[in-house]
Amino acid sequence: MNEQERTTVAYHEAGHALVAELVPHGEPVSKISIVPHSRGALGYTMQMPTEDRYLLTIDELRDRIATMLGGRAGEMVEFGTISTGASDDIMRATDLARRMVTEFGMSEKLGSVRYAGQQLQYLGGSVQDNSQISPETRYTIDGEIQRFVMEQYDRARSLLKKHHAAHTTLAQQLLKQETVAGNDVQEALAKNPGENTPEETAHLAELSKA
Repeated sequence: MNEQERTTVAYHEAGHALVAELVPHGEPVSKISIVPHSRGALGYTMQMPTEDRYLLTIDELRDRIATMLGGRAGEMVEFGTISTGASDDIMRATDLARRMVTEFGMSEKLGSVRYAGQQLQYLGGSVQDNSQISPETRYTIDGEIQRFVMEQYDRARSLLKKHHAAHTTLAQQLLKQETVAGNDVQEALAKNPGENTPEETAHLAELSKA
């Protein structure tokens, strides 16, 4: 990577990490790196769940989407533009939002109805059989998926704007060291508290005790 690409990746991964720490139900960050991965990733943010989970609430799923989009949001907040580096994040966020709408019944517009369709085998793969869904309902599904994703993208951007100093601190640390630990994220937030709502202040206080 050239220096501009390294800088973009640093702010991208710092965005993921900070949003993960700032949302109420984010899984703890254990490691962040801007060392290119053998599978093609230019960097990564590793999160370690504190316990096994079998059920997830709608708020927890929203926080996951916000975290997934924290990298794209971090690029936009810092550079005012975006790159191709968020393609996998966007795919995962969109897939999760689609499941929330079509499988988990979490859309107020569509209600507690399953629209995911039946899995059909086709030429060695599988496709969704949505033949019984009306064009109007498909249009609503697409709109709800887009709304779920964009709401959390806007939320991630808002969080990183309020914590711009911490974002910069963490990204610059990544550029110097290439790999940092999860506690470095918390230290960046502690040194640069930003503008917090009472709920965010309480959440950060709990993090500092952990």
